[in-house]
Amino acid sequence: MKKVRTRFAPSPTGYMHIGNLRTALYEYLIAKHENGDFLLRIEDTDQEREVEGAVDIIYDVINQTGLHYDEGPDKPGDCGPYIQSQRLPLYKEYADKLVDLGGAHYCFCKEEEVQAEKEGHDLSYRYVDPCRFISKEEARERIAKGEPYTVRQTIPATGTTSFDDEVYGHIEVENAQLDEGVLLKSDGYPTYNFANIVDDHLMGITHVVRGNEYLSSTPKYNLIYQAFGWDIPTYVHVPPVMKDEFHKLSKRNGDASFQDLREKGILSEAIINYIALLGWSPEGEQEIFSLDELVKEFSIDRISKSGSIFDINKLKWMNGVYLRNKTLEEFHELALPYYKDIKSNVDLMEISKALQPRVEMLADIPEMIDFIDAPYPFDASLYTHKKMKTNPENSLEALKWVVDEIDSVSDFTDDEAFSKFFVDLAAKHEVKNGRVMWPVRVALTYKAFTPGGAVEIAHIIGKEETMRRLNQAIEDLTKYLSEQ
Repeated sequence: MKKVRTRFAPSPTGYMHIGNLRTALYEYLIAKHENGDFLLRIEDTDQEREVEGAVDIIYDVINQTGLHYDEGPDKPGDCGPYIQSQRLPLYKEYADKLVDLGGAHYCFCKEEEVQAEKEGHDLSYRYVDPCRFISKEEARERIAKGEPYTVRQTIPATGTTSFDDEVYGHIEVENAQLDEGVLLKSDGYPTYNFANIVDDHLMGITHVVRGNEYLSSTPKYNLIYQAFGWDIPTYVHVPPVMKDEFHKLSKRNGDASFQDLREKGILSEAIINYIALLGWSPEGEQEIFSLDELVKEFSIDRISKSGSIFDINKLKWMNGVYLRNKTLEEFHELALPYYKDIKSNVDLMEISKALQPRVEMLADIPEMIDFIDAPYPFDASLYTHKKMKTNPENSLEALKWVVDEIDSVSDFTDDEAFSKFFVDLAAKHEVKNGRVMWPVRVALTYKAFTPGGAVEIAHIIGKEETMRRLNQAIEDLTKYLSEQ
């Protein structure tokens, strides 16, 4: 049995699209589940679309996600080079061989002529290249005289071509529906449709994983494999990652990339975990998987045929789980860059202690803690909370209770004792805890959403600042109520 070999073959055209990263992940998991090899190949044959620095982005994403490859441009094996633009002589050699085998022909038509011929027809129109009827001898004479040419695939006009896909099963297509596309362009660069076949064969790729949009092209690829007499790889076509019920996630439409998600403070391990579940389902109910666990659990037969909607809220929830599973020290290290604008003299570790149970995206931290340096402007409406049964009037009453007795709390850093103070105070006045603690939370921040309750916030800003804000809130509420 052949050793399983898969490849991730991204084009250096910008940021890492989530769909591309999921393809890389599935290829990695398929290979590693079978103790096989995972390769990186840079497909840079479309020079016009190449973006400067994009190759470095590819390396960076792979390093961050832990999808380490066994062979690649900077880790050569026996079948390099692993950058397509460095393999151009190979494509020319195999294109000429394919012409000799009858699987392709030399074409001298100008691209604008071809497009003009196709104009006005629907997508099912099959362009019949007149150059396919030129003999190889005549064609090579014209090439020798310097006439520009391409190599175009020759497809039988009759019959069918079929293949079996691991996800979508048996697929059969009439050859008459297949377009005779260009394999080698006039500048000597191959098209994707040819380069990936040659490279996959020469690199011993056993499993080809790609989006299901390539299902319709696969019969054309198989005709080339058959013409050369090469083994056809195992195909794994995966469903799209959807933006919503009707639209795919698209880099062209500005949808989220791996880099976008990382900038929001989402951990790479959470991203990998989440996208693994976009189109694949484990056998049990488990949702949180390390990369090693995914390698162990992954199986092709559990890949779905239908697309999965990218749910940012589900990803945020999952990221929150990962953050809570960190040690406090680990979380603190991740959070530190988001504390850079804090001017007050506060204990940053205490902030992390309050934040860790509540943060879903690290990039949300600055807004969550902006009350530390100064609370928001007074807003009486925040004191009205239906569930807590508070309003400006009874909030003012509760704040006065707190200020009158808060001196009994000797240590603001003793959260247990401080919590008991509020609970006992509420019991003394025969009200629920929220009737006291909600007004205090608002008084200390003038915000409805905060990293923690009254105890944690008071702990963070300290006794002196807590007292100042409580008294200010009493003054603000008193003035507000007097004006009503």
